[in-house]
Amino acid sequence: MADGHAKPNHDYHIIDPSPWPFIGSVGALIMAIGGVAWMQALKSGSLPLFGIDLAAANFWIFAVGLVVVLYTMFGWWSDTIRESREGHHTRVVSLHLRYGMIMFIASEVMFFVAWFWAFFDASLYPGDAAQVARTEYTGGTWPPAGIEVLDPFHLPLYNTVILLLSGTTVTWAHHALLHNDRKGLVWGLALTVALGVLFSCVQVYEYMHAPFEFSNSIYGATFFMATGFHGFHVFVGTIFLLVCLFRAMAGQFTPEKHFGFEAAAWYWHFVDVVWLFLFVAVYVWASAGATIAAH
Repeated sequence: MADGHAKPNHDYHIIDPSPWPFIGSVGALIMAIGGVAWMQALKSGSLPLFGIDLAAANFWIFAVGLVVVLYTMFGWWSDTIRESREGHHTRVVSLHLRYGMIMFIASEVMFFVAWFWAFFDASLYPGDAAQVARTEYTGGTWPPAGIEVLDPFHLPLYNTVILLLSGTTVTWAHHALLHNDRKGLVWGLALTVALGVLFSCVQVYEYMHAPFEFSNSIYGATFFMATGFHGFHVFVGTIFLLVCLFRAMAGQFTPEKHFGFEAAAWYWHFVDVVWLFLFVAVYVWASAGATIAAH
């Protein structure tokens, strides 16, 4: 009977009590308060709470919350890896982990739908007579009058090629893993990480030389929100794949058990697809007939 309790006769995993949900929630709350205080400080405002002006601490409150959240991620995912090594990730548990990743990516899709909605709402109806304020912002045209846009077939096209190549290398790594080719797995992941870093560097350079700003037009606001959040996802995905690279070098993935890598690959392909939509809509379509800024 004791052995029956130690080895339950079912495919589900009853996890041990975990402190991570509580710690992560506290960290997220501190980070949110710190973010608001930081933004208030940037606009020379204040954020009084219990007689204390939190805006005076601005960045440091946010930094403390961020450290707590990052620590939670490290601890929680380390526990998940340990549970897998101990054999708790049965066929049913692995299936549910995949369902969870699919739902997460679906939520991310809807997140980007919001930014595309804002972009198309402003660009398709720049001179809507029912919204006088919008006409004032756009001048009745898209891009708005006086806005010079980036050449879509310069750095944006370069970044498109980079991401498409990275999708190929991560697929190569996945194929190598399924065939127990450790060298191919490591090289594929290393190249994908390098391409992700290169994409981020090119985007930073593009932002530094953009002929418009975030705050001076609705074009800049929608452009930077959509492409900026995508850039953040590339940054997160690169870290995700870097962790997978370290785990692959440590021999933690097998052809039978590699959900951590599979989830990272799904996420990276999602980032690729979103960029293709951004490139076609925000860079190519929106620049048709507009004045292209000099390089």
